[in-house]
Amino acid sequence: MVKKERDAKFIIYQVLYIFVITVLALKGADLNLREVVSKDSTVDKSVRDSLVVLIDSLYAQGSKFEINVHPDVRIENKELREKLASLNKKLQKIKIPEKNKEVADKIPNEQTKLQSPISISQVLYQDTWNIVKNNGNVEAAVYDPSNMQKAIAVIKPGEQKKFDLSDQQEVILKFGSQEETIKTTPRKPPEVKIEKVTTKMVGSDIYVKDLQRITVFTVTILDNRPDQLKVSYTGPISVTGPIKDNDGNMVYNVSLNIASTESRFNDWLDKYGDLQDANGRYKANFFFTVVDKKANHRVQVGDTFYFTDFSK
Repeated sequence: MVKKERDAKFIIYQVLYIFVITVLALKGADLNLREVVSKDSTVDKSVRDSLVVLIDSLYAQGSKFEINVHPDVRIENKELREKLASLNKKLQKIKIPEKNKEVADKIPNEQTKLQSPISISQVLYQDTWNIVKNNGNVEAAVYDPSNMQKAIAVIKPGEQKKFDLSDQQEVILKFGSQEETIKTTPRKPPEVKIEKVTTKMVGSDIYVKDLQRITVFTVTILDNRPDQLKVSYTGPISVTGPIKDNDGNMVYNVSLNIASTESRFNDWLDKYGDLQDANGRYKANFFFTVVDKKANHRVQVGDTFYFTDFSK
């Protein structure tokens, strides 16, 4: 009887052993204390005891029980675990731990190309000053291609700098370990615009005295570098200004200035009285000359006063 009890226990232990081996084969090496099957699916203790009694009864009648585990189960499980271990090693070499990501991000990548620190809308003009802002995170330097030993300007990150260019058709911008070539734009000559702003010169009777009291013309000089311009004018005129308009252009007010008295007007007629138009009106010309001192541009524009007598 004792021997039968031992044999029954041996069978139960063998069944449990096979069960454990099967779980290992299915789950791999990650065996923990979590439930393999839910409680609702487990065999009740009373059923288990009945099963033990049944096994003992069958064994007493000479029945033999043999539960075989396929010999490849352990081998396949071992191979699977070895493959997983090898894969984990490869992943460890590639994957950066979370705690080290921040540090890795701060390490400069020499293969990464820096974006140009100068805005793509930035225009560099020849023969004048330019203001450039460094929008990058590294120092930037502007060089004349003919002299790479000395920078025209060095601009720190987040700062801007004013510097002069002469006739360079291009400059070299160096930042970090990179450099790029920037084409420059030739400076345009200033534009001079003259506009008549009175109706006093319309009609058959036009008087000098009236034209000397009011602004007859405005002269506007359009240029984005007015500080490097020299303005001069000639002719029998009075000029006030310049004042700046809303666009920053220089504006001059021009009046006639021939004679303060009628006798002086007659003296003027003696010298220039033959200057008449087809309608018999007297005329006097004036000119504005604008010179760009750096680019050597010279622009001259003029207009004409018309009048018939000194006063009514």
